[in-house]
Amino acid sequence: MSCYGPLAAWYDQLTGDVPYARFADFYEAEFARVGGEFRLLLDLCCGTGTLTAEMVRRGYELIGVDASVEMLMRAREKSVDLSPAPLWLCQDAAALDLYGTVDAAYCSLDGMNYLPPAALPELFHRLRLFVRPGGLVIFDVKSPEWFRSLDGEIFVDEREDLLCLWRAELDEERQAVVYGMDLFERQGRLWRRSGEEHVEFIHEPDTLKALLKREGFFDIRLYEDGPQHEVGRLFLSAVRDPVY
Repeated sequence: MSCYGPLAAWYDQLTGDVPYARFADFYEAEFARVGGEFRLLLDLCCGTGTLTAEMVRRGYELIGVDASVEMLMRAREKSVDLSPAPLWLCQDAAALDLYGTVDAAYCSLDGMNYLPPAALPELFHRLRLFVRPGGLVIFDVKSPEWFRSLDGEIFVDEREDLLCLWRAELDEERQAVVYGMDLFERQGRLWRRSGEEHVEFIHEPDTLKALLKREGFFDIRLYEDGPQHEVGRLFLSAVRDPVY
């Protein structure tokens, strides 16, 4: 089953409680703490671009990268009135390839958890290439304890024209949580069923810190009180080394 295919059309409705402004406030606080100019930003795993649009409205230039064509189509639709318009790129995160450097890169809402551990060294290497010297990398992950607590849980989200069922199972061998999803969409008097499978990998914060340090990042900070900390969300912030 695909990931963020049929779900893309409903993603914004199902995530209406996400405090995007608080995420933006958090990033801007990190920009101010580090100092320097932050103008051109990379939104990695940007999804439908809601946070991308928020950052544009705050005066930044944005590049949005996501591996899902369907999600990027939604992002482009909601950005037609933005100025300057974001640049949208369909790329896997671990195959990131930009035309130049950005002042900061951020990855939000579990985007990093979708990457298997084997892909992280290459991703951090590419972030070092494409974030300017002295720039920032900021991303969030769900805590290992939070993920493990989901094993066996079933989630139901119901709208007038949609029924969404999630089933979470812990895969100990892969150290991942596998979500089997069924979407039932109303079409007139009938309902259409589609399915997706999502795999989110458990990343230990100490491992992430070590990988960042190995790539030359410094001032690596772990925040346990950032946006949505109540649902196990952790944030890591790291400064790109000043060497070209």
